[in-house]
Amino acid sequence: MAAFWQMLTPAQLFVGSFLVLILLGTVGFKVLPGLHAGAELSWLDALFTATSAVCVTGLIVVDTAEFFTTWGQAYILVLIQLGGLGIISFTSVIIST
Repeated sequence: MAAFWQMLTPAQLFVGSFLVLILLGTVGFKVLPGLHAGAELSWLDALFTATSAVCVTGLIVVDTAEFFTTWGQAYILVLIQLGGLGIISFTSVIIST
């Protein structure tokens, strides 16, 4: 298993980590409690919201205050922070080499 990680280029590792984070974020929106009662988020909307948060884009297809509870908004914030950390980490590796 360690050999697999050593075979990846930095670009592949960067893209792969973002894909994994986006997929985990999408599943988290569907599984974790974070929506107001009566609000339902489709898989496509969950994927879009997770992708937007991880890539630090800021786009969203539903009203955040109307759909997400405080916990749901905190979950979006965590995805934004993890995505930003990934971008900063990758940039520092590129600059230092």
